[in-house]
Amino acid sequence: MQALEKLGYATPTEVQEQIIPKVIADNDIIVKAQTGSGKTAAFGIPICEKIKLEQRLPQVLVLTPTRELAVQVKEDIANIGRLKRIRVAAIYGQQPIYIQKNQLRQRVHVIVATPGRILDHLERGNVNPNEVRYLVIDEADEMLNMGFIEQVEAIIHTLPQNRVTMLFSATMPAEIVNICDKYMINPQKIEITSENPTTEKIEQFHYEVLESEKFELLNQIIYTQRPNTCLLFCHTREKVEQLLESMKAQGYNCAGLHGGLEQRDRLSIMQKFKSGEYHFLIATDIAARGIDLENLSLVINYDIPFEAEKYIHRIGRTGRLGNNGIAISFVTPDESSVLQEIEEYLNYKIPKQEWPSIEAVDQGKVLFAKNFPARPQLKNDIRAARLNMGITKIRLNAGKKKKMRSGDILGALTNIEGISAGDIGIIDVQDNYSYVDILANKGSLVLGALQDMQIKGKKVKADVSVKTDFSWNTGLGKFSKCHKKCGIKKGS
Repeated sequence: MQALEKLGYATPTEVQEQIIPKVIADNDIIVKAQTGSGKTAAFGIPICEKIKLEQRLPQVLVLTPTRELAVQVKEDIANIGRLKRIRVAAIYGQQPIYIQKNQLRQRVHVIVATPGRILDHLERGNVNPNEVRYLVIDEADEMLNMGFIEQVEAIIHTLPQNRVTMLFSATMPAEIVNICDKYMINPQKIEITSENPTTEKIEQFHYEVLESEKFELLNQIIYTQRPNTCLLFCHTREKVEQLLESMKAQGYNCAGLHGGLEQRDRLSIMQKFKSGEYHFLIATDIAARGIDLENLSLVINYDIPFEAEKYIHRIGRTGRLGNNGIAISFVTPDESSVLQEIEEYLNYKIPKQEWPSIEAVDQGKVLFAKNFPARPQLKNDIRAARLNMGITKIRLNAGKKKKMRSGDILGALTNIEGISAGDIGIIDVQDNYSYVDILANKGSLVLGALQDMQIKGKKVKADVSVKTDFSWNTGLGKFSKCHKKCGIKKGS
């Protein structure tokens, strides 16, 4: 409850109000809900409530179709369960498998994973699934579209039968219904419907434009709308790169995101966009599903999607959880039938907008130049910042190689006067270092005491850590040349 209050959860959304009691009651559920409904918290909150902290083997497995969504769901659940000391791991492809293996060897309560990579770990014996009590299949229809359903079924066959299964999907194709029939027990069906789910909080309109005129129109819209943040969608990675080059030449602060990038680059770009380092993100549909971009003000379909469902997921990146947003689509003359199909699917006529006037564009140019510096001011994750208040992450220069265990650290810290077990958060013991969350504003007390005490008979150096999920402390061994070139000090 403390974590939920700090994260800003006050009134449940409709999907949360319906789902939380059913998960608490250990019911299998099938949920059909549109994007932006708050479903991650809907299953994350009751799961964190039900987890047994002392149990070593994983108790929850969440399957997501994309790596970006796996990272986001991991962060959301970790924040909800942080003060309860719930450990969450994100497992996905294009990350060294031995790093993930080391992570999974520790106590992990929740695994959030893409199907292919977790199946690999299961087949290698790196994950013992015998105590998995909750299986969550998130964005099931997208897993079907990406060809992951066979892998999902293979994963299900490794799990205990006496588990709770939750399936979330925006649509319910026959193959998804078949999964539910085969692997769920008397599931409760929840459908969150709205007469116009995409029009209540998102103002939509379209422009008629020739392909050769798109970039000119984009400039005019940017000058007249002057969005704080803007997500632009293109069909292909080649188109993303072309538009990125054109926008950079125009002086816009922007980045591109597509499946051809290395995973670490994709995660880094998304993180920088979320933090406000870029005003504009140009992406393929890789950014269209499940990614939570707080206060995104404008989505532009530079290329209108050919499928109505993709349209919904694209524009659903804005107008999330009560916020308002704007969605603009560029429609070429030969794409009028595509627009019509989307309108029929939505049962909504997307208004046509006339191009901005010369006067409005000229005036907007001046305001844009004045108010939009090349390097924007970075913004913090407000929810995470509130949660982190009162928490100090301490690094100890002792880990597994020095036979250090989490129990040793907990025992030593609770011997400090004024420190109880409730003041100690997650303890992460790695090969050479250990990281400990100190709660209740008692970080300075613990740091001071550690200067004159030993743990397991050894003098241990302690300092405040700046470790994140993208930490350098990955056990890669040699200190790489690129780190030296960037001026990063060894051990920092």
